[in-house]
Amino acid sequence: MIGSAVPRKEDAALLTGRGTFVDDIHRPGLLHMVYVHSGEAHALITQIDTEAARALPGVVGVWTARDFAELPARPSVPGLERGYLAGDKVHYVGEPVAVVVATDRYLAADAARAVRVEYEPLPVMATVADALAPDAVPIFAPLESNLALEQQVTPHDVADELDASPHRLRARLVNQRCAGAPLEPYGVLADWTGAGPTIWATVQAPHRVRAEIAERFGLARHLVRVIAPDVGGAFGVKSSFMPELFLAPELSRRLGRPVKFVETRGEHMVHTYHGRDQIQEVEVGFDDEGTILALDVTLTVNTGGVPDPVGIALATLTSYMLGGCYRIPKIAARFRSVVTNTTPTASYRGAGRPEASFLIERVVDLVARRLGKDPADVRRVNLVQPGEMPYQTPFEGIVYDEADYPAALDLLLDRLDYAGLREEQERRRADPGAKLLGVGLSTFVEMGGFGPTPLFEQFGYIGGWESANVRLQPDGSAIILVGTAPHGQGHQTALAQIAADELGVPFEAISVLYGDTAVVQEGIGTMGSRGMPVAGNAVRQAAADVAAKARLIAAHMLEAEGDDLVRVEAGFQVKGVPTAEVSLAAVAERSFKPHLLPAGTGLGLECTSYYEPSNLSYPSGAHGCVVEIDRETGHVHVLRYVCVDDCGTVINPMTARGQIHGGVAQGIAQALYEKVSFDADGRPLNASLEDYMLPGMLDLPGYETHHIETKSSFNPLGAKGLGEAGATAAPQAVVNAIVDALAHLGVRDVEMPCTPERVWKAMHHAS
Repeated sequence: MIGSAVPRKEDAALLTGRGTFVDDIHRPGLLHMVYVHSGEAHALITQIDTEAARALPGVVGVWTARDFAELPARPSVPGLERGYLAGDKVHYVGEPVAVVVATDRYLAADAARAVRVEYEPLPVMATVADALAPDAVPIFAPLESNLALEQQVTPHDVADELDASPHRLRARLVNQRCAGAPLEPYGVLADWTGAGPTIWATVQAPHRVRAEIAERFGLARHLVRVIAPDVGGAFGVKSSFMPELFLAPELSRRLGRPVKFVETRGEHMVHTYHGRDQIQEVEVGFDDEGTILALDVTLTVNTGGVPDPVGIALATLTSYMLGGCYRIPKIAARFRSVVTNTTPTASYRGAGRPEASFLIERVVDLVARRLGKDPADVRRVNLVQPGEMPYQTPFEGIVYDEADYPAALDLLLDRLDYAGLREEQERRRADPGAKLLGVGLSTFVEMGGFGPTPLFEQFGYIGGWESANVRLQPDGSAIILVGTAPHGQGHQTALAQIAADELGVPFEAISVLYGDTAVVQEGIGTMGSRGMPVAGNAVRQAAADVAAKARLIAAHMLEAEGDDLVRVEAGFQVKGVPTAEVSLAAVAERSFKPHLLPAGTGLGLECTSYYEPSNLSYPSGAHGCVVEIDRETGHVHVLRYVCVDDCGTVINPMTARGQIHGGVAQGIAQALYEKVSFDADGRPLNASLEDYMLPGMLDLPGYETHHIETKSSFNPLGAKGLGEAGATAAPQAVVNAIVDALAHLGVRDVEMPCTPERVWKAMHHAS
């Protein structure tokens, strides 16, 4: 089954409207919770008048920060803890200052609008430059300035190496702020019955959420049940601890009734954490051939109004991946995380690694332009070679697994017809009436398979392992319980394929269950492209142990040695004796008959395994983008997008393509359309999808996808992960293509998103 493009098990329910999302779940006596959000970016709260709201029909209550003063602070950066609602001060527009509960969601929304909040405005610092200005006041009280964290990632500098380089250049690059914008916004339903709550939530790591809720409420973990039902996308933004995860169960406990919160799209745009927002200042030294000799990078990250425990340190991952898939002997990296009066930032698809890939791929193109060389040739000069794998990067502990970066680039150039495109580009430049043509390359490597534990626990997780329980039923079917909680990745399908090969059970006879802490053994969750490299290996390991025990029972039934058996479609057969055969279903049934089992054999065919990866995995590839640009308007049209990806072992080519398509769509969207903006007063300019550009089907090209499979030696399956590769590869492929189309005019950079206005100005200012 591994390598087969079987249809996804998940799709039948989702495509026919029979999925179960948080907002589909109803409990007797259900109440609805709505926030009162701050309309000020930075201000003291002088008064909150809730009387008019309390008097409205259907309103059960209105609460402010002082009503939750006895609760421990929500999970945060040590020393920067905060409550669930803004207390004396607000830090950004959208910060919750009160919560209303009513019998109906619309009544609750009406009551929220009736709450009157009075503010005393404070100076607003909506940009990093404003927040770091000499006269800037600290936004977040425990901090002495707006510099929340400053870290030198590498202990050395590269001043000598830069001085000795034949050439050097500087660049300032910007990864703009993006909204996660999953199909389903954030949602929580809490029902506190008896000694503890049951919570349905759109989260990526239900066991981790259970642990935090239990700790905040002083409960044993077995008293807290967290269920992640169908989750309509997450992209990292559903891995952060939003206040509703704790307020909904607390209000349910106080009111003795279930409480549901489902954010609106407008709330999502200002309340749920954003991603990216990183300024990159880079200096590179290189020789006449384009060989990169040294890289010096300073990253400045806008963490928003309150530092998030993950968001504050995400630039660590950016730093680790700055070298990309190139042999760069010396890299110096440092970063600053800065508080501003904007919505906080945290994980967003790729979480720090796309920013690194964007930086180094833009740098390679800038080097090529400076030297008058083709960008493909400069890449070839610098690529790490297959014989150097596993490759120790300049960062301790960051060791790339096996890959063939040159082969990926060569396959891409062939599929693009790169030489033909260059000829077409020259023809179009010579024709004033023709649209300009550009070709952009992106040879990338990213970090996946998150674990092992010493790395992953830095981000607040109990470990980097993953768990799986495989249970063979008496009729020969199988049930798998896995600790990941997917939100569109297709785990039910891929994990069943892995188990089918190990067990010899038909794919159709395998069920995969997840996302319920009362049913599934301890797990870590879904993020960091860890589904196949980590969870897949846990399933493989557990299934292999069950299969080994089944072989022993089959041998006993056939009066043979285990080594004398071979697997056949129905079960087991004695070598060379076709009539001596037993079905797997018969073996499974026998496993529950203790008097008929070999001596010392326990009942049942079941195993729970915990797989800990020995290292991270490093998916890689080469993507190419072809654009044409209208000379009169600056409009960019993506003509072609070609992907070559190496995720190690491909479990299911169809779902792999889907992961690539989704990631590339988000990457193209960042390059051309998306940007969360604020005015000088810190007010969001993109509070709805009317104002925030997301591409539709007609805005995106058809994708041409290709795979090379270089198995990783870091895990038995040889898988590397794929969920974030497209978003890591695409932005710079598009920007490189745009700059390539305009390079003859002297254009060297266009800041994302490359809107028609920006492209037109770049063209005409350069010429």
